[in-house]
Amino acid sequence: MRIAIIGVTGAVGKEMLLALTERDFPVTEIKVLASARSAGKQIPYAGPGSDGSGFITVEELTHDSFNDVDIALFSAGGSISEEYAPSAVAAGAIVVDNSSAFRMRDDVPLIVPEVNPEDVKWNKGIIANPNCSTIPLVVALNAMRTVAPLKRAVVSTYQAASGAGQAAMDELYDQTRDFLEGKELNPQEFAHQIAFNCIPHIDVFLEDGSTKEEWKMVEETKKILHDYDLAVSVTCVRVPVLRCHSESVNVEFDAPITLDAIREALESAEGIVMMDDPANKEYPMPAFLVGTDETYIGRLRLDASVLHGVAFWNVSDQLRKGAALNTVQIAELLI
Repeated sequence: MRIAIIGVTGAVGKEMLLALTERDFPVTEIKVLASARSAGKQIPYAGPGSDGSGFITVEELTHDSFNDVDIALFSAGGSISEEYAPSAVAAGAIVVDNSSAFRMRDDVPLIVPEVNPEDVKWNKGIIANPNCSTIPLVVALNAMRTVAPLKRAVVSTYQAASGAGQAAMDELYDQTRDFLEGKELNPQEFAHQIAFNCIPHIDVFLEDGSTKEEWKMVEETKKILHDYDLAVSVTCVRVPVLRCHSESVNVEFDAPITLDAIREALESAEGIVMMDDPANKEYPMPAFLVGTDETYIGRLRLDASVLHGVAFWNVSDQLRKGAALNTVQIAELLI
């Protein structure tokens, strides 16, 4: 396969290169593309399709970049995807896009391979990768609905700074140091101070008082699960964590369930690791799961506030399963 990565100099683009290597993706040729500003840079890479030098040279992204490409993995922002993805499709490539540009289009499948791999079959040249917080949520919900139909999900996210990019991570570093040194803080990447703080505001606010990030999770969850009757309520919060998103989730079912049945469904599901031993203080925590590929679930318990419900906590590395890895897994479905 001839592969192109668009936005390779970003955090997700670099993780895509790593995922291709770790999963031994059958790459015969690879090109890495970015803006003219980054063209000519040398990126460390010794994976499949490399020339053996240990590096790969960044090329400038143009509308003519896709003539010899089979699959184009986009991770450069929605405006770039909207401008260049049609050119990739016109050149014969299949686009797997990590931005939100195409997710809710009726003619574009939105895929999590553990949940709805069959949707890859009806792509028309573009496949969308879901939001980084939606992916671990639907992996868990899909496993649980094998026990009983889903009725409602209430989700609160604890999203790491890296979800907003490298500059946001740098701001968390810098603000933490400045705060401890008693210096004045000047937020640039976030609406407010992120160090030693939680900000219940990700993306723009909508007319109903929710944010666009929350709207994405609601609508994407329904589309991926093919369950438009599912009630979903989400609150998204940015927290002073460098990497890995966490979620507190309450699920209500339409039929009786047992905790043992839910646990068994989760333990047997692809892509899920149970880390649930409260007696020994074992539960998922973002600081210890950086660089992992699975959705980790703990604090599983019955929710006594509803007739048929459970509550749980999950953690997933949003740069891996929430972005780069899921994109590469979609490409694997294509071959």
